[in-house]
Amino acid sequence: MGLTGMGFSTVAIAAGAIMYWAVTYQGNGFRFSTVGVILMVVGAIGLVVSTVVFAVSRRPAGGRRHAYDKQTIDAEGRSTEVHEAVK
Repeated sequence: MGLTGMGFSTVAIAAGAIMYWAVTYQGNGFRFSTVGVILMVVGAIGLVVSTVVFAVSRRPAGGRRHAYDKQTIDAEGRSTEVHEAVK
């Protein structure tokens, strides 16, 4: 879902809005305004679901603890190693 779902949901909302407010034709037993409302509602629900899925999938796994290992060598050839744990 994610970004693709957000895009499709936005297109569904736009198409539903066009069908509801811009189309004036009514067939026998078929109203474009009703289809427009259905598209807007389904698009809004899809947008919310896609946003939640996208937000959850972007969180780092395992919390916020990171460990960094770094080795530096100065001009005289001496090396220094540093291990740093960040919570």
